[in-house]
Amino acid sequence: MNKKTKNTTLKSILDIILYENPATQDEIADKLGITRRYVTKLLQPMVKKGVVRRAYIVDLQKFDEFSEMFEEERTSREYAGSFFIKEMLKDMAEHVCQQLEMSFNSLSENSEEMANEALKMDYTTNKMHEKVRSSVDTAIAINPYSEFSKTMVFSEIAYDLERIGDHSGIIANFIIKESYEIDAEMMKYLESMYQTSRKMVKWSMEAFITEKLELKNEVMDYEEKIHQIQKKALNCIATQMAETTFEDVDRSTYYISLSRVVKAFERVGDISMEIVDTAAEYYRNIPRTTTPERFRREQSP
Repeated sequence: MNKKTKNTTLKSILDIILYENPATQDEIADKLGITRRYVTKLLQPMVKKGVVRRAYIVDLQKFDEFSEMFEEERTSREYAGSFFIKEMLKDMAEHVCQQLEMSFNSLSENSEEMANEALKMDYTTNKMHEKVRSSVDTAIAINPYSEFSKTMVFSEIAYDLERIGDHSGIIANFIIKESYEIDAEMMKYLESMYQTSRKMVKWSMEAFITEKLELKNEVMDYEEKIHQIQKKALNCIATQMAETTFEDVDRSTYYISLSRVVKAFERVGDISMEIVDTAAEYYRNIPRTTTPERFRREQSP
């Protein structure tokens, strides 16, 4: 077995120890479908160095000396062992982006099957949020060296990702509840909002995971773009509504629901901006503001 595979298995073992509190090596082996002897072999160097203590507790402070073996992206201010939770956040961000893509595809294909699939994915999003939250609680409980306020930021990011999943659900629900197809002009705006919002999620999470705070400029540019597209999309809806008779209640309800879809994409962008601001506070101690970035721009001289 090559070194990379062994390190991947060891990471899985440490993940179980850190978050599932196993009582024996047999329990660890059963969870991973490997032999107890192999668990012992991989853990032995970690036990000798005091990284893993009996009763199976990971000493996160000592773990820092060995973390480079997993080739995780580290940052200058990252406390020992935090990459476990960052890995969860990276996986959650990828899943949420897939959920957003599935929701948009349900619009472009007018597919209830895809919409239902996107809604099923939201269940996984919620479970991932819960795992990060419980993992943060565990890390705080066993690591007296961590800064409480900084550790709690991981829960905030997971909550932001869950909110993006919720807005994806609004998009998917539109297809399930509304009977009218979206016309080509509106779909063009929605596709542009989707592409922009997905890029914002990607860049904002990369800024948080890797400390590349210069990506905030990219996210800010996309934020400006998504609000411009939003105005055009809402104007398009308003024009089409004006051509609808008051008696056509179903059509009027359709346009109201469609405006919520536009708003959902816009909120994904806003949440991405919040994630970038959180990254700046986490790494540089730059306090976040409750004023949205676009308003701060308008108010600046």
